[in-house]
Amino acid sequence: MAFIELPLHDGHAPKWLFNRMVRLGAKIINIIVDEYGERELIRRIGHPLWFHALALVLGFDWDSSGVTTVTSAVLKKCIRELDLDIMVVGGKGKAALNIPSEIKEEGERLNFRTGIIESLSKLSRIAAKVDTSLIQAGYPLYHQAIFCTKSGEWCIVQQGMNVSIRMARRYHWTWNSFTTPEENPHSGLLGYRVHDAVLNLTSAKSRDARRTVLDLAKENPRKIRRLLQEACGLLKGSILEWLGIKESIRRSVLAYRIDPRKVNWKALEKTYQIQPRNYEEFLLVKGLGPTTIRALALISEIIYGDEVDWSDPLRYGYAFGGKDGIPYPVDVKLMDEVGDLLDKAIADKEKRERLLKRIKGILRRGNKVYYLVKFR
Repeated sequence: MAFIELPLHDGHAPKWLFNRMVRLGAKIINIIVDEYGERELIRRIGHPLWFHALALVLGFDWDSSGVTTVTSAVLKKCIRELDLDIMVVGGKGKAALNIPSEIKEEGERLNFRTGIIESLSKLSRIAAKVDTSLIQAGYPLYHQAIFCTKSGEWCIVQQGMNVSIRMARRYHWTWNSFTTPEENPHSGLLGYRVHDAVLNLTSAKSRDARRTVLDLAKENPRKIRRLLQEACGLLKGSILEWLGIKESIRRSVLAYRIDPRKVNWKALEKTYQIQPRNYEEFLLVKGLGPTTIRALALISEIIYGDEVDWSDPLRYGYAFGGKDGIPYPVDVKLMDEVGDLLDKAIADKEKRERLLKRIKGILRRGNKVYYLVKFR
């Protein structure tokens, strides 16, 4: 678990620095590819801390959200100048919007198989939809970069911005840790602030709710509109109390705050016509955004009683607080207690090994790593 402060910064990397970053980066990439191959380069780019470490080696600010955007741009230029058989597309703002056409152009230039080109185009849209709609933490995406070898190993690095708190959050996806887009699809997440009431439909806890959401998407929009009105009515505190709904559920459902007028009913009409068989088809429906999916999740939880995970996928921030009182003053008593516990564990070899295994299990879930850093 890593803790790094990365605030949102305006402006661009100066040309003199960017050119030197490209020159040095090209040497590093060339060595990695020669020694370990293109597959390993993609795997490393998909690892949040390796990506960050590369940015620092290249001389970029350690505490800037530009680590993501500038490093992606540097990698894109380096890989193209080295003429490697690796497709690199996307970037910040307009560059991210041009990804569909860029995938096609680069795929044809590098002679990629048609199947890989089509898969990447879908994956780009799915990854963006997941990190804005299935996970709703308040970080709309403004950057997406995709890296892919000719044999189909890929990684995605995308970043969202929370303007109100001037923080960013980075999402990493890699082919070797990806099985399905709807459940724990990331190889890593980076952020700083752990938010309350984050709609997390990618969690295993939300599995039943996800099934219901997909089933609802196949229903006539008129039925969905009626169910949404019922659910919104039940959000009123007095009715919740009358029904005897638990306080924990009451707190979570009050976080929905949905205006039915902002639901994309035309998109739901499309899903009704398409009848998506799985989440890949569901997420590829145009116009199906955060508000609409949030409305379906509301119906799932309030009307059908499915559990929805409202915990931020970022696990925690500071262990004992911070010296400047941010996010809270250092808890010296707790710090001493943990120190004493570790002293005892270190003295007992068997206990030490058990402790290390438990810590490793907490910090890693399979090969998916979750880091907390601060972007501003």
